[in-house]
Amino acid sequence: MNQMRFVSLTLTLLAVAACGSTTPNRADKVSMDLEVKAARQDFETKDPGLARWFSSCAGYALFPSVGKGGYIVGGAYGRGYVYDKQGHIGYTKVTEANIGLQIGGQSYRQVIFFQSEAALQRFTGGNFELSAQASAVLVEAGASADADYRDGVAVFTLPRGGAMAAATVGGQKFDYEAKAFASHHSGAK
Repeated sequence: MNQMRFVSLTLTLLAVAACGSTTPNRADKVSMDLEVKAARQDFETKDPGLARWFSSCAGYALFPSVGKGGYIVGGAYGRGYVYDKQGHIGYTKVTEANIGLQIGGQSYRQVIFFQSEAALQRFTGGNFELSAQASAVLVEAGASADADYRDGVAVFTLPRGGAMAAATVGGQKFDYEAKAFASHHSGAK
């Protein structure tokens, strides 16, 4: 009985979160700006080799916090910013729903690097999804040295807390919303 309640609660929370806006509201924007900058700093502190990835990519999507949880039925949700070579160009959110052998919950940071303009445009064009076979590089000192792009995309994650018996990024779906350019580019770049 408790298991059914947990599954029901998980699905309800994921459905509510997935309906949320990609763009943070005015109050959330200030904290999101700080969280995104802190996330990039955390990535580069944990593996200084990632500085090369940030500077050489065509663009990237940075999620300061992705929450993932499940008990047989599970899902993930997070919001982030998208950058090109000029700076902050838009907002994104990630959602994932799955059924399978899994238990627990975790929070992690995630960055997706785009090798080319074409790869970045696939992401910003909407309906971007990581294939079921997609995997992420767990960030630790030196991990970026052996990493490479796959289909123009490279994904890195940095655990924040929790434990989960399944840790994959395959099946993640992304929404994108362009930033209103009333002012100059700004952000973590």
